[in-house]
Amino acid sequence: MFLRLVADSVTRRPRQKLLTTAALALGMAVATAALSVSLDVGDRLAREFRSLGANLLVTPQADSLPLEIGGVDYRPVSAGAYLPEADLPKLKTIFWRNNIVGFAPILETPITVGNPATVHEISSYIPTAQVQFVGTWAQHAVRTSDGSNFVTGIEKTNPWWHLNGRWFSGHVGECVVGIKLAKRLRLSVGSYLMVFQKTDSVLESSNGLSVVGVLESGGPEDDEIIGPLSIAQGLSHRPGQYRKLYVSALTKPEDDFGRRDPKTMKPDELERWSCSPYVSSIAYSIKQVLPGADVRVIRRVAEGEGRILTRVRMLLWLVTCVALLAAALAVGASSGASVIERRTEIGLMKALGAGSATVGFLLAAEQLLLAFVGGGIGYALGILLARVVGEKIFGAAPEPSLLILVVIIGLAAGVTLLGSAVPLRRASRYEPAPILRGE
Repeated sequence: MFLRLVADSVTRRPRQKLLTTAALALGMAVATAALSVSLDVGDRLAREFRSLGANLLVTPQADSLPLEIGGVDYRPVSAGAYLPEADLPKLKTIFWRNNIVGFAPILETPITVGNPATVHEISSYIPTAQVQFVGTWAQHAVRTSDGSNFVTGIEKTNPWWHLNGRWFSGHVGECVVGIKLAKRLRLSVGSYLMVFQKTDSVLESSNGLSVVGVLESGGPEDDEIIGPLSIAQGLSHRPGQYRKLYVSALTKPEDDFGRRDPKTMKPDELERWSCSPYVSSIAYSIKQVLPGADVRVIRRVAEGEGRILTRVRMLLWLVTCVALLAAALAVGASSGASVIERRTEIGLMKALGAGSATVGFLLAAEQLLLAFVGGGIGYALGILLARVVGEKIFGAAPEPSLLILVVIIGLAAGVTLLGSAVPLRRASRYEPAPILRGE
């Protein structure tokens, strides 16, 4: 009988019911879109932020306090340490191994290069310039513990570099030349360089390098030569070693808890901190698997990512709150008008013996039925809106989520009850006698 009364009441006065449902549908559509994008925006933006470059720098622990004044290195005799290349696959064994999207070891060594007066005349190569040779990886396959290959290199940690040509191959005599150095030495893709090494104070030719790309980075690399790490190790007589390591990892913005020193944490706090993808917790995990290494956060990158992500999420949550408030006001106005129009009906129900609680419960059930319908329609519209926003801004639409559907239905019910609270309270206080007398 109660359900029949609710259904009969909903079918009457369709205009008001449609207005209430439309208000709820629009509010829930905006809330659905904002929540869908907000839940998905973290991963999307984190991947987009990787275009800013590496956010972690690994150096030897004995070399963690460099001091250089006027070009003179005043570090202690222990400085200038190196790290073993063989330990790098351990990066893919840490708890947050799937968050590490790329890493590249760096080994720098000064070299003297020369180019010939005429092409193919090897004997005419003469030393022409002393430059910095940067050995690193480019599309290097690292064998992980599960037997798979993880391809990484400098193009993943420095994606903003502009390359005309291609990257060098792993162990082949190929290199990439900075654009300023290329102009100074009149080099281009296809040119050939001879590397000279000093032996008994005499420069002797050692290796030949083919130029396969010209690099423009906007940094010191524009005056350097970048080539395979193995060649740099041979030139510097440091086989199997590197000087520093750039790591690019997906992280979440650090809050006050994330910035705490792990040494001051209790065991349960340390476990919770380690299980959160803070950039500092990932740095801590890397330090555990690379003995003798000092892992530092590149703060200008990490903090910039955190600020942008936090502000985007705040904006989306603000839009959600405004949409819910607007829906609550619309429902309240519609519910108030409905109660005023139904004063006679309410008075008659009370005269026939219905209590205030029964009347209030009946009216609330009607509003909840409209909330479920409006919430469902709003969720469907919101998914379409989220796809448009996701594709336009992030290049990929968020996937529909059952959790968001449940949340939206709950929000629709809460907004409806909140907006209808005052009109329903007024209806429960109506006295039947004055109403039936027409007062």
